[in-house]
Amino acid sequence: MHPGDFLASPWRIKMIERIRRSTRDQREEWIRAAGHNLFQPQGDQVFIDLLTDSGTGAMSDHQWAALLLGDETYAGSSSFSLLHGKVKTLLGFPHILPVHQGRAAENVLFSVLVNRGN
Repeated sequence: MHPGDFLASPWRIKMIERIRRSTRDQREEWIRAAGHNLFQPQGDQVFIDLLTDSGTGAMSDHQWAALLLGDETYAGSSSFSLLHGKVKTLLGFPHILPVHQGRAAENVLFSVLVNRGN
């Protein structure tokens, strides 16, 4: 490659969401008004979310299709069986507890690992 050359991404983005642009002065004011508590600004005041894992990437057409085709029955779902088999094959864990997001995983994990007085 030569200086200034770039490689185009080998995918097309399938889903987008319009986000609000703001000035540095606006962002500084919002942060001051929030008492520098990064959980306080409104979602539309956040241009790049480095605090949470929300909105960190687009999904491929295959991921969207899998989402729509997933078996969401309460018990005995084929989706769970597929996930369980892959985890067991890759990591060797005989038991798994899928959760819907990171904070739920933290709640499960820390309720077992952290006790009063730790």
